[in-house]
Amino acid sequence: MIRVLLVDDQQLIRSGFRALLDLEDDIEVVAEAADGREGLALAREHKPDIALIDIQMPVVDGIEATKRIAADPSLADVHVVILTNYGLDEYVLDALRAGAAGFLVKDIQPEDLVHSVRVAARGDALLAPSITRRLIDRYVAQPRTASGTGLQELTQREREAVALVAHGLSNDQIAARMVISTATAKTHINRAMTKLHARDRAQLVVLAYESGLVTRG
Repeated sequence: MIRVLLVDDQQLIRSGFRALLDLEDDIEVVAEAADGREGLALAREHKPDIALIDIQMPVVDGIEATKRIAADPSLADVHVVILTNYGLDEYVLDALRAGAAGFLVKDIQPEDLVHSVRVAARGDALLAPSITRRLIDRYVAQPRTASGTGLQELTQREREAVALVAHGLSNDQIAARMVISTATAKTHINRAMTKLHARDRAQLVVLAYESGLVTRG
């Protein structure tokens, strides 16, 4: 069962998302919150698999709530997905850097919402290749040097795996491209995440582009 926490200051949004998600046999909404502070408290209480968090809220906003969840060892298994009204707005990259596993626009189609929750629960980033390209084109300007990102700590195979993650490939696709098993591909990715202090695949994507390991175009 995938356990979901909804954090949004709009009751209508929370009610609509709950109604959609509760229809699924493998998804359960365990709690709702109207701001980030309440959401953080409920995350600690319920330990959900997924926290759907609005990016702009009173008291504590979505970015700060994401940072606090990412910094709490007891919430290491909580995957944060940011909700936004505007798609690629100015706050999205900050949210990904803070530890979000991805983001969704609030006018998402019902079937896409359900699919996205399942994708995030598997630990995959909610960043399709087309979205990744748009995000990087808009927000990543000057690449940092590899020495400034920790990439020099990666083995060549780990670098290859990170680059393929940045191109939006799944573990199975990465395994096929590198001619290794899916388990080995996942090991390379997990080791890279540990070395780079990345919470999840979304942060690997940002690091890969910012470091110049993967370039635009």
